[in-house]
Amino acid sequence: MLNRIKSELLNLGLKFISVDEKIVRMLLETSPSNINEIVILPAVKLVMKKILSKLQNKRNYGRVYNGTINDIRVSVIRSLVGAPNCALTMECLKRCKTKVIIRIDFCGGIESINIGDILIPKLAYCDDGTCSNYIRANPWLANQLDSISNPLARFQNIIAGNHTIFISKPNEILKDLCLTKGVSFLPDRVKGNVKLWTTDALFCETLEFLRALKSINVQGIDMESSILFLLGILFNLKTVSILSVSDLPGHPKYDLLNSNEIHPDMENGIDNAIELLTKVLPKVKQLI
Repeated sequence: MLNRIKSELLNLGLKFISVDEKIVRMLLETSPSNINEIVILPAVKLVMKKILSKLQNKRNYGRVYNGTINDIRVSVIRSLVGAPNCALTMECLKRCKTKVIIRIDFCGGIESINIGDILIPKLAYCDDGTCSNYIRANPWLANQLDSISNPLARFQNIIAGNHTIFISKPNEILKDLCLTKGVSFLPDRVKGNVKLWTTDALFCETLEFLRALKSINVQGIDMESSILFLLGILFNLKTVSILSVSDLPGHPKYDLLNSNEIHPDMENGIDNAIELLTKVLPKVKQLI
């Protein structure tokens, strides 16, 4: 009886809001009107905490923190780890007044990349499952996106997963803006023209997998950027990723999954990435 009364009251309240507002309230625990045009999107708790320490005039609305960084109004939302979580947040942001989304977090580095380097990828290979579902639901995307055959097929039989790897890209102007500011700020640390690989499985970076990525000159691995870029295209939102290298998969000393040693530049890298974000925000504002 009590549950029935609760559901009737809830349905009564839902009559006064749109379905779009309902989705935002369910997932972000706030009204769409409380989310700003520029959204900063970290995934892990440490990065979220560091960004919030820079946020002035801070106010909290459910999962959303509003305030200013370098006098620019932003919302900070922790997407949590993985493409599905990022997609849920993006679904909310398309229902708000948001126009620019900047992902800032950690990634893994490959080949000539060092821990503490900052990667601003020009593209992401979509080896996650979430992008595949959005492309299935919106088949016109397949004609718009570039793709390659999965390079892993050169090294082992692909018994499951993606045989075709689609490629998603950030907003070109926003990416170039971040790269230009980054190179002027930290010329020896900020890397552009980077190919990124997005995967769902942090613990499945086998030797064959790493060989496959190296064979197509991939320099970074993350778990969110492919869907961020793809939904930026689908939802007409400007997106970019600023990623600090936290570990080196396959490295004998600094592979996160096989070593307890933390490189001293790991935290310096994310601090520098946040400083870059701070410096570039006034220029980002001009794109709106």
